[in-house]
Amino acid sequence: MSSPAIPLAKPLVVTAGEPAGIGPELCNALADSPYADDIVVVGDKRLITSKLRVIDTPFPGPVEHGRPSPDNAQTLIDGITRAVNGCLQGEFSGLVTAPLAKSVIADAGITFSGHTELLAELTDAPLPVMMLVAGDLRVALATTHIPLSAVPGSITKERLSKVLEVLDKDLRTKFGIENPEIVVCGLNPHAGEGGHLGHEDRDIIAPLIDLLARDGMNLRGPLPADTAFTPAAGHRDVVLAMYHDQGLPVLKYAGFGHAVNVTLGLPIIRTSVDHGTAFDIAGTGKADTGSLMAAVELARTLAAH
Repeated sequence: MSSPAIPLAKPLVVTAGEPAGIGPELCNALADSPYADDIVVVGDKRLITSKLRVIDTPFPGPVEHGRPSPDNAQTLIDGITRAVNGCLQGEFSGLVTAPLAKSVIADAGITFSGHTELLAELTDAPLPVMMLVAGDLRVALATTHIPLSAVPGSITKERLSKVLEVLDKDLRTKFGIENPEIVVCGLNPHAGEGGHLGHEDRDIIAPLIDLLARDGMNLRGPLPADTAFTPAAGHRDVVLAMYHDQGLPVLKYAGFGHAVNVTLGLPIIRTSVDHGTAFDIAGTGKADTGSLMAAVELARTLAAH
C-alpha cells in the first residue's frame, strides 16, 4: 500500500460499528496505516485504544466480544448521525463505516434496514444506490435489502431510470469517468428468453435502455446475468444487477477481503467494508483489515475528485 502523497484538506470520519464485533479492532489497526493523520473515529474511547483522534460516544450497555447488546443500538445510530452531519457541514471530507448488526438494532425497537437506507434518510437523498468495488470490477444494485419475492414488483421504469441516472452521474463526478459504460443485467434467466421466462426484461428493462441510450447514456443490455460478468461480455465500468444476490456473490467471490461498498446518490462520500460484524472472531486478533483499508483508500480518492 503506497503512502498518500497529499494530506486531505479535511479528515475522513470512520464510524467504529458494532462494539461486540470486529469494528473497533479494525479501527485501531488504522493507527498504523499511512492514513492515520487523515482519520477521525466515532466510537467509544474505551475501545479505540490507538492514538487516533476519537469523537467519544460511550456505550451505556455491556460490551463483550461476540455478545451484542440492544442497549447500545441508539448510541450507534447517534454516532452515525454525528458523522453524517459532520460531512454535510464540511467538517469531514467523507465517511467510512465499519459494520453494524441489523438484527441487534431491530431488537432495540429501532427501524433499521441498513446503512444505505439510513444515510439516505439523514441526507435527504431521494434514491441511494449501492455499489461494490473490487479492483476494476464494479457492481451496482437496482434493489437492495428487500425480500426476493418483492424484487419483480420493484423493477419499474421509473426506479430503473433513477438508478441509472445516479450511476451515470456519480461515476462521472465522483469517479472521474468521462463516459461511463453501464452493463444492465436482465431480471430473469436468459434475460427473459424473449418473454418466455418472464416479461420484465422485454417490457420494462429493454425499452428503458433504448430510451436512455437515445438520450446519450452509454448502456448495454439487458444481458443474461450468468454471462454479464464474463470477459466475453466486455463490461468496462459497472454492471447493474437487479437484486442483491444476483450481483454481489460474483463481486465477493472476485474480491472478498478487499472489496468496498460505496453508496451513490448521496450528497456526501460514503464507503464501507464488504463484510459483517464477524462476532465469531471478535477479540481474537484474526480480523482481516484489508477491506477497511481499501474503503479508506477509495474514500480518499473520491474526496480528491
